[in-house]
Amino acid sequence: MATSLSAHRITPRIDSRRLEDLARRVQVADPESTQDVTNAMTGEVLGTVPHGTPEDIAAAAVRARSVQKAWAARPVRERAAVLRRFHNLVLARQDEVLDLIQLENGKARRHAFEEIMDVALNARYYANTAHEYLRPKKRQGVQPGLTKAWELHHPKGLVGVISPWNYPLTLGISDALPAIVAGNGVLAKPDAQTPFSALWAVELLEEAGMQPGLVQVVTGSGAELGLPIIENCDFLMFTGSTAVGRKVAAQAGENLIDCSMELGGKNALLVLDDADIDQAVSGAVRACFSNTGQLCISMERIYVPSTLWDEFIGKFVAATEAMKLSAAIDYSGDMGSLVSQKQLDTVIRHVEDAKSKGATVLAGGKRRPDLGPFFFEPTILTDVDDTMEVYAHETFGPLVSVYRVADEEEAIARANDSEYGLNFSVWTGDERHGRRVAARLQAGTVNVNDAYAAAWGSVDAPMGGMKASGLGRRHGEHGILKYTESQTIAVERVIPVGAPDGIDPARYARIVSAGLKILKRLPGIK
Repeated sequence: MATSLSAHRITPRIDSRRLEDLARRVQVADPESTQDVTNAMTGEVLGTVPHGTPEDIAAAAVRARSVQKAWAARPVRERAAVLRRFHNLVLARQDEVLDLIQLENGKARRHAFEEIMDVALNARYYANTAHEYLRPKKRQGVQPGLTKAWELHHPKGLVGVISPWNYPLTLGISDALPAIVAGNGVLAKPDAQTPFSALWAVELLEEAGMQPGLVQVVTGSGAELGLPIIENCDFLMFTGSTAVGRKVAAQAGENLIDCSMELGGKNALLVLDDADIDQAVSGAVRACFSNTGQLCISMERIYVPSTLWDEFIGKFVAATEAMKLSAAIDYSGDMGSLVSQKQLDTVIRHVEDAKSKGATVLAGGKRRPDLGPFFFEPTILTDVDDTMEVYAHETFGPLVSVYRVADEEEAIARANDSEYGLNFSVWTGDERHGRRVAARLQAGTVNVNDAYAAAWGSVDAPMGGMKASGLGRRHGEHGILKYTESQTIAVERVIPVGAPDGIDPARYARIVSAGLKILKRLPGIK
């Protein structure tokens, strides 16, 4: 890719030459075949990246595998040290990547900063815990005292990470961090709309001491490159829609590789009758409109008891209408732009369909072309029913439907009445009450008195979806051990398992049966 004779300044920290430097990290056979990346704030071309082919995927896999074994041979503490240095670099240079995230995605800077926090938290967590998760563990043998058994974890080899556009830094690199520290190579395909943030992160990882070439970033069409990635990897981490996830899971199954997936959601927020209304309203604004609603774990359904309806609705509408929409590359905006015309069209379609069938718009409901081509106001609907597309289908935009319920039981039943089960939110004045309700909700994560960040940010705990919202989990031990092959090594001493030579099998069976009865009563025997 040719370098511009003069760099075009886009922000104080980002110019066209910087984007070209990042794009050159993608190695393809035909560098003249490129695709445009759009500035979500303006709709103009931000930069270009190579348009990869299936052959480029195969070549990238070979390059990653060529260095993976040497990387895996390094002690875990050395690999963990890379993540610690990466953690520090991300925090020190956050302003540059915050600009990139805003330009690629269109989100408000305050929401882009959540990506900085997430990457730092994941890097620190796995740097500090990888040794414990990956060390050989002694297990109980079949014959206590006579059989020794150990559990080992070996890297899978090459992990594919296919990430979406809504959190280009977080989802572009955070899922790769435990794979890397576990000793794997990574084949990463960020969404075609937001490749620069992931490229920036890989650049910093190499600066932090990661072996160059271990993480290969490929850019291009997901429809064209998805299957070649699966065919060239040993494990797949996918974040995206449920519809695409079903296809990807089938392809992974055909290739007999394991996969982990975070998919769609139609998440519900429950306001219980003992909730603090002001706190619930503030939480609902964050829950519904953070990242312009383009968040798998944001809320698109709110259930409010009749006793609190008028007060909640009045304050929620007022707080929503007070939000500041902005295209500024700074912290002044409460909400930014949608990422593309496609997302804007979905939001408009859901709003207009609902209105035509009797829904009421309480706030928002309009485009804001005065701010940018893909801006849409944060929107609240009521009087929504199951004839409307917005009722059960994920919008993935700044749009929420609010429903009046008679009591807590109805709220729980209606929240669970969905094919999705990703992330729910419960608001209450009694923590124990909230935990009891949360345990009855069919979602992989439930936040009590928080929108989504409490569960998402608790990286020591598993995160993932129930029902059609995904397979597997990220974070905690689940988030790193899934990238390994478990191996058991057992050593038998003195007496073999099975009838020794010269002993009648029937007599052996009686002796072992008696022994098993004794072992059942011994403490410490599992």
